[in-house]
Amino acid sequence: MNYNEVVSLGELLTAASELFGLEGYAIQQIPPHEGGRNVVYTFEKEGEGAKILRISFLPDRSREDFLGEMEYVRYLFEHGGSVSNVISSRQGNLVEEVRHNNHTFFICLFEKAKGKLLVENHYQYREGAPLSEYFYNCGKVLGNMHQISKGYTPVHRRHSFFDKINADYIDKLIPDSLSLLKEKMVALLNTLGELERNQETFGLVHFDYNDGNYSIDFDNGQITAYDFDNSCYCWYMFDLADVWGNGVGWIQFEPDAAKRKAFMDDYFETILAGYRSETRLDDSMLDMLPLFINVNMLEYIIEGFKDMRDSGEEPECDEELSFRIKCMEDDIPYKGFFDKIYSFEKPFQYQKRDI
Repeated sequence: MNYNEVVSLGELLTAASELFGLEGYAIQQIPPHEGGRNVVYTFEKEGEGAKILRISFLPDRSREDFLGEMEYVRYLFEHGGSVSNVISSRQGNLVEEVRHNNHTFFICLFEKAKGKLLVENHYQYREGAPLSEYFYNCGKVLGNMHQISKGYTPVHRRHSFFDKINADYIDKLIPDSLSLLKEKMVALLNTLGELERNQETFGLVHFDYNDGNYSIDFDNGQITAYDFDNSCYCWYMFDLADVWGNGVGWIQFEPDAAKRKAFMDDYFETILAGYRSETRLDDSMLDMLPLFINVNMLEYIIEGFKDMRDSGEEPECDEELSFRIKCMEDDIPYKGFFDKIYSFEKPFQYQKRDI
């Protein structure tokens, strides 16, 4: 079943309204993003807080997976995390399962985060406040989530990074014509496998913490995170490296690599100040930032090929995917952002690769 087929099923919305007590709410569908695995709606009613309803339809996750996600979100919220809380159904369930035409749908409801996406404000931060406040708050909210995670014991355990990303998976997913890429990716996984895992360095992370997955209250700058459906057990540095990668958009059209580097150093220093105001981060882990930026890039490449496979498309490397592959094959650090391979006129693009 595909996205459009799910949208056309009005019975699902009726069932969801009954399960979660949403009768009388105005409903609006949220446009999907590329590769999305859920159908999402806003429910609004005068005098009531707005709600977000999520209908998950792909068969790649079990009820236990969803329970693991919802329990984690609830735990974060109850322990002071700045996240959109999950709302139980009328039966007291965090996840409701609906069968329709021999297909299983998992339905969850959340409080709508206060504020809006940065893109909805045309990437303009709140008036009268420096952009550094946003960077600091971004790190602070992430650090707080990681600190709470360090004390979390799950009932339903989410998967680990290596459960889904491993050498066998890479060998099956990546075309044989990209043998050097496979070799580099497996070597990176082997390096990761040798890293220490302890309570301070490894735990349940968001795994997709970016400005598309949190809202900003432009009255006070508060950030509220959501979309934890990629959450998994990994090193906390993965999320931090992801935040580093998110910062390049602010300076990607700067021709001078030295100026790009200076901006990114200042940007990430501010992120770290916010992060370390909430949780501990040893310098030994921070030294591994380039390694985890490569892990982010590996995950990006894998998702690209996975989306092509799932859609039935023949594997093809567009300019952006080709850029990541080139960086991975040639051991170019920091996603190539400071390397001669980078073009400020066509950020993160490289000539298409043949497969």
